[in-house]
Amino acid sequence: MKVLSIVGARPQFIKAFAVSQELRKQHQEVLVHTGQHYDEELSDVFFEVLGIPDPDYNLGVGSGSHGEQTAEMLTQLERLISDENPDVIILYGDTNSTLAGTIAGAKMDPAVAHVEAGLRSHNREMPEEVNRILSDHASDILFAPSERAIDYLASEGISENVHNVGDVMYDALLSVQEKALTQLSILSELNIEGEPYLLATVHRPRNTDNRDRLETILDTLAADERRVILPAHPRTVERLEQYGLRDTIEEKLTLIDPVGYLDFITLQINADVIVTDSGGIQKEAFFLNVPCVTLREETEWPETIDAGGNVLVGADRDAIRDALANPPRTTSDTEPYGDGNAARKIRRVLERYGE
Repeated sequence: MKVLSIVGARPQFIKAFAVSQELRKQHQEVLVHTGQHYDEELSDVFFEVLGIPDPDYNLGVGSGSHGEQTAEMLTQLERLISDENPDVIILYGDTNSTLAGTIAGAKMDPAVAHVEAGLRSHNREMPEEVNRILSDHASDILFAPSERAIDYLASEGISENVHNVGDVMYDALLSVQEKALTQLSILSELNIEGEPYLLATVHRPRNTDNRDRLETILDTLAADERRVILPAHPRTVERLEQYGLRDTIEEKLTLIDPVGYLDFITLQINADVIVTDSGGIQKEAFFLNVPCVTLREETEWPETIDAGGNVLVGADRDAIRDALANPPRTTSDTEPYGDGNAARKIRRVLERYGE
């Protein structure tokens, strides 16, 4: 079986790490990097640290509007799919890379498989939500991470070729967690070894592109007595400079460049609380049993809320402060996202389709 895997953003690299390891045991995989995240610390470093094979193709699409990115990817992917003629195209998550690959594949011969199907935040103002919905409805094989995702798909009339395999990010995390527990150099570099700290990430346009929201979030974090470690996404840095806030924020918070996957897992494991607007980090915090405070009004991972380990606070100063003072704690021992064998289940399903 020949599989064409398409990735373009940090979480997709991590998901592909788990699935590629499994696929390459018996099958041919062609790995395509769209270039959607082109900063070295957000893309190339993940291939190096995780041992993901170098991409067979890097489309180098880079930044641009949603329409520009998607159109350029679609044009190149259509040509590439025709040249490679795979049996299956695998797409991950909810980015413009996902949507472009789905559209290209849906109009051609290969089966299109969507990993992380069925997620819904119910907020169509988020481009990711639109990408999820369109990708699910155009895919041939849907790999859902939870029963709730299955239910969401069914409510939209999608019930054929749907498989609950669990979450591939759990697979990836389990494979590197032990190494992360012993790789503590990042803590000593930041002088936080044995010290309480908050780990924060803020990158979604709803938070970064609204000065009031961004300033409220960062000022509230800065008021906490603990150190705040903020690996700064390029968009966040750009907005801080645009708003004239960077110098002020750097006096209060520890801004660092984006770090590799293992270093970031280490920072998460040792944090008092994780504060984020990222979907993937909400899950990682849940898997690691670290309290998570989510800077959004909705989440595509409601199971983390139900289990007690995550709380939604948006950009509300009082809600953020209360959550930091009384962090959420997981009270359920259920495994809503499977047992860490999602990649193996994906391979077995694809093999049945390829027979």
